[in-house]
Amino acid sequence: MDGDTLYSIGELARRTGLTVKTIRFYSDRGIVAPTDRSPAGYRLYSIDAVARLDLVRTLRELGLDLPTIRKVVDRELSLPEVAAAHAEALAVQIRVLRLRRAVLMAVAERGATPEETELMHRLAQLSEDERRRLIGDFLDAVFGGLDAAPAFAGVMRSMTPELPDNSEAEQVQAWVELAELSLDPGFRAVMRQMAEDQAAEQTRSDMVGPRRDIAAVVRDQVGPALAAGIDPASPQADPIIAAFTAHCAHVLGRPDDVELRRRLATRLESVSDPRRERYLQLLAVVNGWPAPESLAPVFDWSVQALRVRTQQ
Repeated sequence: MDGDTLYSIGELARRTGLTVKTIRFYSDRGIVAPTDRSPAGYRLYSIDAVARLDLVRTLRELGLDLPTIRKVVDRELSLPEVAAAHAEALAVQIRVLRLRRAVLMAVAERGATPEETELMHRLAQLSEDERRRLIGDFLDAVFGGLDAAPAFAGVMRSMTPELPDNSEAEQVQAWVELAELSLDPGFRAVMRQMAEDQAAEQTRSDMVGPRRDIAAVVRDQVGPALAAGIDPASPQADPIIAAFTAHCAHVLGRPDDVELRRRLATRLESVSDPRRERYLQLLAVVNGWPAPESLAPVFDWSVQALRVRTQQ
């Protein structure tokens, strides 16, 4: 194409795919200025206008405003710098839209009331610092002031959600539900009682070195019996319960008697609170961890087995 050739708006429209009205609009705004005019007064454009219009269309499709586009095509602004700033702004908008979508999905799925919707929206909008403070308050209510606090440091870290900046809707929904759960006074009281029991056991324990959590002991010793279909009230369950209670008696420095078994049953009923398991499930979603194994079946089996053997 001859670089000296001039084109009418109609010809530019055919070459660029833009409408005459759009090209005239850009021309009126000084974004694509005419090179000359015909004897009849019609605007004429050089071949450079084609490349300029192609760039303008691309930038408009990417969401840039016209004043910024004019500065870019006039080389008053660096296109890479403008692109970087616009990409950052879009990232913020995308995050906000994800949050809104997650809340709306949660409202629809849960049939939330206006009050619940307002709370979910507020929790979803919290900044990273605000989220940390909320969870920090929850963990302090559960573990704060206990003699075995140093031993709980790892547990507290493992119970801390870390919502990523580019979180998916599922993660935002999980965070909102987890945050609501952490604010529940009843759940806090249950978790505090578990922590106090564990701290007391840690203090009474005469074992040297780290002590296995009761949940891990139940999982490993009772899990095979549950998988094998052994009835918790049957004689086949006797040696399994005996091994479990003997282990706990050794850890606690107490005799393996009826009173110990009753205490263990009560403790397992507390540990098996469904809200605790739900918290761990939500935590895994927020942090992108594998879904945790449900221990509810082994807890239920153990409680039944202990209760049967402590009835008078």
